[in-house]
Amino acid sequence: MEKLENSDKFYVKGGAPLFGSLEIGCAKNAYLPILAASLLCDGEVILKNLPSYLDIHNMILTIESLGVKTKIKNNNVHIFPNSINKYEVSSEFSCKTRSSFFCLGAILGRFKKAKVAYPGGCEIGARPIDLHLKGLEALNVKITDRHGYISCEGKNMKGATVHLDFPSVGATENIMLAAVLTKGTTKIINAAKEPEVVDLQNFLNQAGAKIKGAGSHTIIIQGVSSLHSVEYLPIPDRIIAGTYVIANAICGGEIILKNTNSKHLTALLTKLDNNGCKFWNKNDKIIMQSKKSHRAIKKIETMGFPGFPTDLQPQIVALLATARGTSVLTENLFETRFRYVNELIKMGADIIIKDRNLIIKGVPKLYGAEVFSHDLRGGAGLVLAALNAEGFTTIDNVLQIMRGYANLEKDLACLGANIKRISE
Repeated sequence: MEKLENSDKFYVKGGAPLFGSLEIGCAKNAYLPILAASLLCDGEVILKNLPSYLDIHNMILTIESLGVKTKIKNNNVHIFPNSINKYEVSSEFSCKTRSSFFCLGAILGRFKKAKVAYPGGCEIGARPIDLHLKGLEALNVKITDRHGYISCEGKNMKGATVHLDFPSVGATENIMLAAVLTKGTTKIINAAKEPEVVDLQNFLNQAGAKIKGAGSHTIIIQGVSSLHSVEYLPIPDRIIAGTYVIANAICGGEIILKNTNSKHLTALLTKLDNNGCKFWNKNDKIIMQSKKSHRAIKKIETMGFPGFPTDLQPQIVALLATARGTSVLTENLFETRFRYVNELIKMGADIIIKDRNLIIKGVPKLYGAEVFSHDLRGGAGLVLAALNAEGFTTIDNVLQIMRGYANLEKDLACLGANIKRISE
């Protein structure tokens, strides 16, 4: 992948409308758990259309640290899991991406033992791993938490019913990975319903697993003795598609997003439809027109799928910052996901933080400023705000943004935005 420096910044001149078409790549949040799931297979795994997100690059390094051989050919990643010879993920790799924690369930499923350091990732809230561990304990796994490492001993693992206190995507996926090669039947009650969970089920089933129910509140896993080779194309990235939908809403113009699933974006599209935006769906395309004139949205609450995604929260706030009237947004999932708000205020936004709520009073315009990207999605929100600001905006800490947007500045420039990445 293209080399990134810690000093890299985005330099944006606002005011340009967006026109043209883009093809959306595979979803980061689908690819990452599927990379971990490949550790369960006997034989080569081929994952198509490899995105160049920094998080995925780090996840590949993580599974290679376990002895797994990989190669990239024709934009596909070939994984040879039979070469795995370690069951420990060190802090050197876990600190780079939170998704390294998916390896816990996969390694445990394969070796019946695992040791994984506490995960890293964005600082957007506590995101406790208790749900993961309680789910594994229900499968008769003995867990020890010492010196920053989670050690699991699962020689007596067996299928069980797991009740999740909260429909956590990560916990749902980790339990699925641990249960696939575990004897007996495992039921996950109050499971997350996100499309990425469905995609993990589809990958595993194509490799020989027996799983049903993903996309509903109950997932049932019938343990099998082994998984075989598989070639698979993960789903398109709904968060990137949603980011570009909001970008077009902010800037005005007309764009076509190819390789999308509009059903994955229903919560967003219904908020924007006939509020300065019009949409048409054609096969796997979303065609969008925007007049760059929007009313406030009285109430938005983030929640699990099919609700409004927390990963689009900063982007929609960038839009509402200049909408007519006052909007209220409630963040139900991550308690510290408002760090970007002070950066928007530097640009002239009128936003009040009250507990888990944002009160957003639309202003006539934003102004260019020097701002800092504290996390992945917050940084994307600042980029979108900069597209609508008067003058020039410099966005620091691009490395955070590139964890989930491989070609953000190139894609936006292709649509006509005045944006470039600079190194200092």
